[in-house]
Amino acid sequence: MPDHSTSVGRVRQSEVYLGGVVGRMPAVPVSYPRLVRAAKRAMTKEAFAYVAGSAGLESTASANRRAFTRHRIVPRVLRDVGARDLGIHLLGSHRPTPLYLAPIGVLDLAHADADTGAARAGAGLGIPVALSTQASTPMEEVTAATPATSAWFQLYWSSSRELTASLVHRAEASGCEALMVTLDTHLLGWRPRDLDLAYLPFARGRGIAQYTSDPVFMRLVEERVAGRRPGGRGTGGLLKVTPAALRTLLELSSRAPGSLARNLRSAIPRAAVETFLDVFADPTLTWHDLAWLRSITRLPIVLKGVLHPDDALSAIDAGADAVVVSNHGGRQVDGAIAALDALPGVVAAVDGRVPVLFDSGVRCGADIFVALALGASAVGIGRPYVYGLAAGGEAGAREVLTNLIAEFDITMALAGCTSVGGITRETLADG
Repeated sequence: MPDHSTSVGRVRQSEVYLGGVVGRMPAVPVSYPRLVRAAKRAMTKEAFAYVAGSAGLESTASANRRAFTRHRIVPRVLRDVGARDLGIHLLGSHRPTPLYLAPIGVLDLAHADADTGAARAGAGLGIPVALSTQASTPMEEVTAATPATSAWFQLYWSSSRELTASLVHRAEASGCEALMVTLDTHLLGWRPRDLDLAYLPFARGRGIAQYTSDPVFMRLVEERVAGRRPGGRGTGGLLKVTPAALRTLLELSSRAPGSLARNLRSAIPRAAVETFLDVFADPTLTWHDLAWLRSITRLPIVLKGVLHPDDALSAIDAGADAVVVSNHGGRQVDGAIAALDALPGVVAAVDGRVPVLFDSGVRCGADIFVALALGASAVGIGRPYVYGLAAGGEAGAREVLTNLIAEFDITMALAGCTSVGGITRETLADG
């Protein structure tokens, strides 16, 4: 496990500046705006819209960023900050940094390295990765390829209890250390960037690898094809034959299990998409349903998408082992409260009984510091690592994460803190 108890920020700075002496430039831009532009150049317009876009007028995504500007760091001087410890204890393990990779689906939209590349990038720095249910690569392949990875599994709770149980048991068998249950996506948010392009990756067979690798899901697909699934819509009528439809058929067939030649003649690929759209989520869930999930797993259960203090208390009452204050990066509800604005109230309500994780809007090391000062136990990184992946594959994602750790370390030192525990509300002033 990496040692982040020394001056990692200064080491990273020296590495970059000395590299410049011999003409070696950073693999991906350090500046966040330049990183976004590099990722946009590397991605298709549909892929970039899917990753960068948010709900409605994208006011929630903007609010996430504005919230950070309302808190200013107050540097303290003449404190011995020669050695710093970035480590934390979380979910039963020591972590060398307070970071984790937030779950993001369809990572092959960014780069062919996809989920495995992201997991390897995190593993090399001791950063846990939350594997998405909407992955491009089955969880078993990711964890087998990255045995050093500390992996959690993000669960989208399906309307099929049998499928949900199968995903949970696979996560356990794959060595995942926790379940991160996403609560705020029982319906897909209204995302104009994707709607303008009429583009949903799942409808093209992308981001459903966890499903098509699942025996329960594939049984549901086969039942649909055979016309035996109760309440199913069948495989529907034939698509109108257009160049776009033919391209979609080829894409579906290339991503479905089995050979391309067989899939082109089969109803399975299209039926898999239809089945996924049918069973993706369950909008009828309530707090009482968590008892069933607890009954089928011994893994810690982390509830993601908590923004109200009363929901945090309900989570504790339901047996949650941690909560994540998150508004899905602004992708679900336009006009929602900024996640950072919700954080102090949730932290106060929880009162130390369970860890409070945080994501949404984090872009730099100073943001990490502010979130921790407001009570977060750990901080999730989302779009920045995806942009690094797009711009430079696994190496690009690793470099983005390395830079975030380095900037956070330097911010700690300049603020007069030597440990994460020393980052408290007293280190901030309202701006």
